[in-house]
Amino acid sequence: MTRSTENADVVVVGLGALGSAAAHHLARRGARVVALEQFELGHVRGASHDTSRIVRTSYGAGEYVRLAKSAYADWADLERETGERLLTRTGGLVLIPDAGPYSIDDFSTSLGRFDVPFELLDADQVRHRFPQFRVGDDVRAVWTADTGIAHAARTVATLQLHARVHGAVLRDRTPVRALEPDGGGVVVRTDDGTLRARKVVLAADAWANRLLEPLGAAIPLVCMQEQVTYFAPADPAAFDRARFPVWIWEDEQCFYGFPTYGEPTVKAARDVSGNLTTPEERTFVHSPELLEELRGFVGRVVPGAGPDVRTVTCQYALTPDRRFVLGPLTRHPDVLVALGAGHAFKFAPAVGRVLAELALDGGTAEDVSAFGVPAPAPVG
Repeated sequence: MTRSTENADVVVVGLGALGSAAAHHLARRGARVVALEQFELGHVRGASHDTSRIVRTSYGAGEYVRLAKSAYADWADLERETGERLLTRTGGLVLIPDAGPYSIDDFSTSLGRFDVPFELLDADQVRHRFPQFRVGDDVRAVWTADTGIAHAARTVATLQLHARVHGAVLRDRTPVRALEPDGGGVVVRTDDGTLRARKVVLAADAWANRLLEPLGAAIPLVCMQEQVTYFAPADPAAFDRARFPVWIWEDEQCFYGFPTYGEPTVKAARDVSGNLTTPEERTFVHSPELLEELRGFVGRVVPGAGPDVRTVTCQYALTPDRRFVLGPLTRHPDVLVALGAGHAFKFAPAVGRVLAELALDGGTAEDVSAFGVPAPAPVG
């Protein structure tokens, strides 16, 4: 038996971190919200599961630094509202080889522009402060004390729980089959019935184009199966967050890692591995070649990390230049799109707030002008 047509102020499609944050902020403001997830809540098919995600302001582009500063305030607001501790400050290093494609000057410029405290360290200073690293003299680093860790799965569950507390209706295992803007809102079609909404927030990540293509608004996306690996150091105390930071290695190939967090292991991964897939084709089986590559890098740069003990996969949907997409479709402005390009978890509470403001107020005081919807993907 199907449900009859129901009305909502906003329908949210996709309940990963960004969609869950949007549902929370919308419901908190009193909107009638129905949020739909095609899989079970907390599923492992996207990029919002597992335990830890990096939070930081240390970007080499000012638009991300500005939004990250706002996000820290939104994280604090979320923790106050829910009573949950979701962030753990560790401090963080961005390690940049001099001959690589990234410039440490971009980081110092963007951080300085937005008054984020930071330090520039040479290789000797890195090795002295953090002897766990083995880096060459050609490496310099940006240190930011505000860098830390967000608990991924707990954050998403918290956002969903408190969206419901504020009155949102969340339905899992409810795929959306079509979005039909008609000038007076959007008709949302599911197997269980039809909804009518003033606005739709589409936060479906790798699945977004299934709904955008019929609207002539497909966004160029490249999907990859990524993987993270946990290592077991012989001396876990040396990798405690009081002694070892979150770190990012910015070079032709980028890597990142964490101190111990909830267990005596350290987590590391390559970012943007090139392991192309689609949501239909991904296997959940990690790549032995990528694991061997990571073992080699960690063995050279963080030699005390120890042997690997498990590897977990996730899925990235990358936009051109990994730019966020955050705003309305040009031809169908009642459909708002949120795509995080594999690095948006740290921004999730701010992105949810911005989406709520765009949906309910028609605009936002946050400067997200750099994150407009790109031109549709070419057909064929």
